[in-house]
Amino acid sequence: MIRMVDVISKKRDRNELTKEEIEFIVRGTAEGTIPDYQLSAFLMAAYLNGLSHNETLILTQSMAYFGDVVDLSSFGKATVDKHSTGGVGDKTTLVVAPAAAACGAVVAKMSGRALGHTGGTLDKLESIPGFNCGLSNEEFIKQVMERKIAVISQTASLAPADKRLYALRDVTATVNSLPLIAASIMSKKLAAGAKNIVLDVKCGVGAFMESRESALELAELMVRFGNGAGRNTAAFITDMNEPLGYAIGNSLEVEEAVRVLLGEKTPRFYELCVSLSGAMVSLAMNIPFDEACLLTARAIENKP
Repeated sequence: MIRMVDVISKKRDRNELTKEEIEFIVRGTAEGTIPDYQLSAFLMAAYLNGLSHNETLILTQSMAYFGDVVDLSSFGKATVDKHSTGGVGDKTTLVVAPAAAACGAVVAKMSGRALGHTGGTLDKLESIPGFNCGLSNEEFIKQVMERKIAVISQTASLAPADKRLYALRDVTATVNSLPLIAASIMSKKLAAGAKNIVLDVKCGVGAFMESRESALELAELMVRFGNGAGRNTAAFITDMNEPLGYAIGNSLEVEEAVRVLLGEKTPRFYELCVSLSGAMVSLAMNIPFDEACLLTARAIENKP
C-alpha cells in the first residue's frame, strides 16, 4: 500500500520515485484524495531535490493520459499547438494563432492563466468583456472544425492533476522547477491532441528561465517528450531581458496584438510572431520554414 507521507519522505531524502508512486500522486491529485498540504510538501521536495529524467517522463505521461485526451484525428496531420513559457509583455498567441490559421494550419490550443509574475493568454483574452474561453471538448472541436482555430482554457477533465498542481505551484514558490515546468506544459500539450507542437522557451530577467543554458535544457527536454509521444515538436529560445513589444498589462497587450495584426511592425515582437507562426505552418503544412515565414508575414500584414 502506497501512502503519500512515505512518498514525500522518499523524495525529501533525494530518492527516486517509482512509476507506481508517481501514478499514485497523479491519481490522488486528480481525484482529490490527497490534500493540498501534502501535495505542497511534495512539490517543495521535488523543487529542492529535483526529479530524474525518468520521473519527469512518467509524471508527464501520467498527467496527460489521466483524464480526457482530445481526439483531433479527423483533421489529419495539420493540427498544431503552440506554447510559450511566459515573459513580460508576451502576447504572441494572439498574433501567431490567427496568422497560422490564415495560412492553412488547424490551430487547436489549450492555454493557461497567470503563473508567477506574468499574465497568461487566458488572462489577456478575458480582459475583453464577454470573452469566453471555457469551452467544452465538444465545443472546442466544433469551433476548430468551423473556424480552423480555437483557444480554450484547461477543462476539468483535461490533465486534471496538472490543473491542481499548476495552481499550487503558484502559491508555494515552486514555479521555477525545470522538471515541474516540463511536465506541466507537455502534459497539457499531449492531452490537447494536436499533431504538431511549437514551443517558445523564454530566457532572461523577464522570464522564469533566467539563463540561456536552463532554457535550452528545458526546450530539449520538452522536444524529447513531444517527439517521443509521436508529436512533431520544435522549440525556440527567446531573449526576455527586455519586454516583447511596448505594452505590458493584459488589456494593453491585447490592443498591441491587434495593432500588429493590422500591420504595425512592433520591433522584436513582430519578428518573433513571424518566426513562431512560420514554424507552426511549416510543421502543419509540411513546407520549408523560410517559405512558411513568408506566408505568415503576409498574413500578419494582411497582404494577399
